[in-house]
Amino acid sequence: MEELNRLTVADFKNTRKFPLTLVLDNVRSLHNVGAAFRTADAFAVEKIWLCGITGRPPQREITKTALGSTESVAWEYAPSTVAAIEQLKAAGYVVVAVEQTTGSHLLPVFQPDPARPYALVMGNEVFGVEDEVLALCDAAVEIPQFGTKHSLNVSVAAGVVLWDFISKLGWATRTT
Repeated sequence: MEELNRLTVADFKNTRKFPLTLVLDNVRSLHNVGAAFRTADAFAVEKIWLCGITGRPPQREITKTALGSTESVAWEYAPSTVAAIEQLKAAGYVVVAVEQTTGSHLLPVFQPDPARPYALVMGNEVFGVEDEVLALCDAAVEIPQFGTKHSLNVSVAAGVVLWDFISKLGWATRTT
């Protein structure tokens, strides 16, 4: 690990995070929750909001998939995704649903504003982002797909969208 120049958990907690927050809207799979933590750690996301039925650490399936990132990534639980979104909007976040919906923008053409913090809402594996939550979002983005399936696993989608935002905002070359 030394050769990879990885941060310790303590160092990670003290390092500057990207102004990105993940909101998990009723994500039912604990493995997806753990993978979201691991991805959030990889991309130095400032926080994950676990909302509704979304599982919370410590749980075996989350811990197994997260590989320790539940200790490095800040997280908060909100019984209501709507309440979490309202709090984020009041704090100045641009809230973007990752969802195939009327009015969604294709991810390659969506351009985030580097002066604003973003909250990315990932929905339930079956039902997606709740309609009530979508109504509060400032925008929606969808990942172009070219095969026979029309959706991606929520944790895979989170990784794609986080990397896209970090790349577009010019943060991909930051070393720490």
